[in-house]
Amino acid sequence: MESPESTGPKRDSFVEFIYCKGAVTEVLKYGPKDLHTASKGPNPSNTLILIIPGNPGVVGFYETYMWTLYQTFHERFPVWAVSHAGHCMPPETFDLIEDPSVIEKEDVFGLDGQTEHKLAFLRKHVPRGTNLLLIGHSIGCYIILEMMKRDPDLKVLKAVMLFPTIERMALSPQGKCMTPVLCNLRYALYLPIFLLSLLPENLKFNLVRLAMEKMYTLDKSIIPATVSLINVDCAANAMYMASQEMKLVLERDTSTIRQHLSKIFFYYGRKDHWCPVQYYHDIRKDFPEGNILLCERGFRHAFVLDSGEEVGKMTAEWLLQHLRL
Repeated sequence: MESPESTGPKRDSFVEFIYCKGAVTEVLKYGPKDLHTASKGPNPSNTLILIIPGNPGVVGFYETYMWTLYQTFHERFPVWAVSHAGHCMPPETFDLIEDPSVIEKEDVFGLDGQTEHKLAFLRKHVPRGTNLLLIGHSIGCYIILEMMKRDPDLKVLKAVMLFPTIERMALSPQGKCMTPVLCNLRYALYLPIFLLSLLPENLKFNLVRLAMEKMYTLDKSIIPATVSLINVDCAANAMYMASQEMKLVLERDTSTIRQHLSKIFFYYGRKDHWCPVQYYHDIRKDFPEGNILLCERGFRHAFVLDSGEEVGKMTAEWLLQHLRL
């Protein structure tokens, strides 16, 4: 199921809901809607820019960022983002889960399952041999490293890691605060989320807008994405995945990074409580020849809230400098 968007940064985009690994998945697309069909047409593009989101993995948060990339590259390459399994509120014609046996057996909503979910998406929806420009945000960076390790035949030209949570998450300042909540107390949050979900949509929209109004540079396009999280199933899946992040994201995958170092850009925040500056210094020490940058522009970890356009332009500049595009 797909629907065109036509206002603000959404114009020329399509939102598509599919089942992948037995779970409903939202895909936001700028450019061709079907790469298999487009590859057989005139002047096909053999390059895809694919965003792997943070957590919560709602693609609507990335609209402005994606639109900026799409325009900066003069609409030459499709720009897609694929949600995490179970993080999007499905339309009425979809159930959250298509095949409960697959969800349970493969733990699709868990961190490992989300990696396999992205690889399954590529296998079905992206022609093999397509050049990939992968862009990860937060835990999306960890997932990209896992994808590159598990499928070494992926044609990854570059992988951009924005505010990468790829190590010691539970030991970070935010991790120390959130680990007890996510691992032991998250069930207590389900009831208030459920009660909020019963409110009319326009009231939920206004509550979210009111809660964020002090952020004077807020990107208004993220409000619908935030409202979509007032859903107990989506919130529960996001918190379950986050609880696994605290337990599983421990040591940095130095081996995979070394193997693909020439393809990877790392961009760390200067005041990022999920991946503190010390993590930047540590990885710079281990890989002094790598493309590893520290933010000098004050972007927050959740840059999509207010800096999607600026970070989009910056990402495009990196790619243009290092690739013949």
